[in-house]
Amino acid sequence: MYHFNRCVSFLTYQGKKKFGQAFKICESDYSIVQQLLVYAIRDEKSATKLNINLNKGILLSGKIGCGKTAFMHLLKPFFPPKFAYKITTCREVSFAFAKKGSAALEIYTPNTNHQNRLTGYCFDDFGSEQHIKQFGHDSNVIAKIIMSRYAPFVAHSTVTHLTTHLSMLEIETLYGSMFSSKILEMFNVIAFSNESRDK
Repeated sequence: MYHFNRCVSFLTYQGKKKFGQAFKICESDYSIVQQLLVYAIRDEKSATKLNINLNKGILLSGKIGCGKTAFMHLLKPFFPPKFAYKITTCREVSFAFAKKGSAALEIYTPNTNHQNRLTGYCFDDFGSEQHIKQFGHDSNVIAKIIMSRYAPFVAHSTVTHLTTHLSMLEIETLYGSMFSSKILEMFNVIAFSNESRDK
């Protein structure tokens, strides 16, 4: 059980502490916040009504400045420990790969010890990372990580989250139809309105 208005007040209070006094949750974004809260607290009844699959991750899309990253940080206290996640930016992962190679990706992907359920991660700002060259070859690191986490998602309910400024059509155009199909299997797509104001 939860009280939506109290949750919004808590998120606003924490947002002002973390991101500055200008942080504000607009009423036009309440539907997005409700979906995220329902997912976070595992409200099965409400999730069914909102067409949210609690076994999938969240792909939160919207224009730059609408609050995607902020919400993924602020929602973490609402998640049960089993579903906790770490947040890292896609650019950080890509630069680490360029510097260290495949070894930099081991914490995000299945390892040789037959690890079952991987650590939950939110990859922030998907699509903004550039194609990083490793040994002279272009390699879209984040896309490869997501694809590598597909099998653990199916077999062991490993959950991954993404934030992105891309629409599903843009994702398909940039990464291909096979990748976009896997995205729809692994993620609940929750999108801010194009009119959403900066937070």
